Amino acid sequence: RTLLSIMIEKTSSCEKVLTVQGRGRYFLRLALNGKLLAVAVQQLIRTPRLLECYDPIASILNNEEFSEPFFSMMLVVTEMNFSLDLQNSSFLDESWQLPICQIYETVPCRELGMVLRYLNGRIFIIGVLPKSQAEVDEVVLVGDVIDEINGSSLRNACNGQAGSVLQKLKGKPLSFRLIRWKWHDGGMFKPLLPYLKVLRGKIPSFQLQHEHKPKEENEERSLQGGRLLYNLWYLGQANVGKYGGKDVLDIGIPMVLDKHLPQQEILFDVKETEVIVQHKTTSKVLFR
Repeated sequence: RTLLSIMIEKTSSCEKVLTVQGRGRYFLRLALNGKLLAVAVQQLIRTPRLLECYDPIASILNNEEFSEPFFSMMLVVTEMNFSLDLQNSSFLDESWQLPICQIYETVPCRELGMVLRYLNGRIFIIGVLPKSQAEVDEVVLVGDVIDEINGSSLRNACNGQAGSVLQKLKGKPLSFRLIRWKWHDGGMFKPLLPYLKVLRGKIPSFQLQHEHKPKEENEERSLQGGRLLYNLWYLGQANVGKYGGKDVLDIGIPMVLDKHLPQQEILFDVKETEVIVQHKTTSKVLFR
């Protein structure tokens, strides 16, 4: 197989573009990254059956006077280095304008606290629950779109698809690829406007979140022996054997979550040679 045929196959199999226009834009970005744009243009110019698709008056490709200079220019472009983010392709159907993408990585938990709404194959975050993991992490903003979960594309998602993916990943670290509603200039990412108008029509109370709530400056912080104690929620413990490497996390975390024990607010004390976990209210040491 030629590099050009491989590139065409990649374009055809891309899950993030659904229209001919979107695939065309994706193909051009792929060709720029792979330094194959001139090869693609040359193939078009020298294949009469392909040229039949282009108007001899309106199209440069089917106009002998302009096609060769255009091909020469593509050869120059081929010498340039491009490193375009091909994962950022979910809005190429609507526009050449690309959104800001954000990776949100979080720990396994029972509830993330994101309220979702499905609209025309896209998953919008329409709320973040107070004191939830999503609020604590301070990454998600109301109005953002979930594009991927752990590498699985959610473009053209059906109702409940995000929940199904999360169920399969229960107990594992999560990595979300978010599409920000806010663009580089601080305003709204324009291709999202039609969606957000519909959301506001269906949910009158819906408001875009511009920033995260600032933390209380006078929030009490516990100290012990000059060390800062971390205020955390304790969910339980599990025996994973003698070895304490990171590999046991995939085993230990589901074991703890499956116990469904009541949460306890604790203080987490990290010393030079040991870790102490004590109950915040009673100061009782739970383990060390």
